[in-house]
Amino acid sequence: QVRLVESGGGLVQTGGSLRLACAASERPYDTYTMGWFRQAPGQEREFVADIVSDGGRPSYAASVKGRFTISRDNANNMVYLQMNSLTPEDTAVYYCHLAQIYWGQGTQVTVSS
Repeated sequence: QVRLVESGGGLVQTGGSLRLACAASERPYDTYTMGWFRQAPGQEREFVADIVSDGGRPSYAASVKGRFTISRDNANNMVYLQMNSLTPEDTAVYYCHLAQIYWGQGTQVTVSS
């Protein structure tokens, strides 16, 4: 069973930055997408960003494009999310996934106004 563990969440002021990290316990497939979703209170979980195995072709939600950057380190089974210019609308629990099959427990991001 693949385990994903997120880290890097916290409280930040509007305009600040955070870097989330997600560590996978193993590499279950030769190629797979890793990425992030988020869920704000009372809302559905929504796509944030993902990235394919070779690190190319990252995809972003329109709401974060230009502010967030996803990257991965295949040697260490890691994926990262650099979040800049944060706003209160980015407040949510952020979940890491591997191939949208395995999911982490989530890390809270809170942006104060």
